[in-house]
Amino acid sequence: MKCSTCIAIFATLLLTFVMHSASAQAVPSYDLRDITVGMPVGNLPNEGYVNLSCAGAPDRKLDAWSGWRDCPADEQGRRAVRFEFDPETSQDGTKVAGHPVLLTAVIDDKATVSGLNIETDPKARLYIRKKAFLLGNQVKSRYGADGWDCKELQPTAGEQPVGGVFLREVCKKNIPGRMLTVERELFRKPDQDIKSFVDQTLVRITKQTN
Repeated sequence: MKCSTCIAIFATLLLTFVMHSASAQAVPSYDLRDITVGMPVGNLPNEGYVNLSCAGAPDRKLDAWSGWRDCPADEQGRRAVRFEFDPETSQDGTKVAGHPVLLTAVIDDKATVSGLNIETDPKARLYIRKKAFLLGNQVKSRYGADGWDCKELQPTAGEQPVGGVFLREVCKKNIPGRMLTVERELFRKPDQDIKSFVDQTLVRITKQTN
């Protein structure tokens, strides 16, 4: 094989590797629509979001993101704001990857979005809720399948699989500027009947402090 041919093949393989590596390390520009963990709360758009309220005081409604200080603070000075997608811009309702969800933005004492919580809605219709555990896979795919540290937890006394599947999983991954945590559960509690079971995904996107 000629040297020039070897060099051409090597260059092609190297370019493919570099492009694959860059793709694997790519981080989505936004974590949820036009919201990115780490952005100033003043940059959050009011358009597209409705029904803002304090997670710690649900009866306390907010007219806009600027009212976040009206919500009770936790021990670290963070305030949690529940919100939904505006039906005018999201005709399917408040959904992420097709799953009905409950959304919470966590804002720190520096007026920065320090976290986002995305939780599958336990009140969703059964035929949708029974797929709730799949949201975790979709989130992991969005941020890249590699680099996740996952732990499988075992059933406690009396807990049973659903359709032959028991799932209690916690996965974590560090990406530039934030920590991702995906918790998935699928099982039946001892006191639940055949039509009842736990099936949910909780996603936490948290700003890195260092």
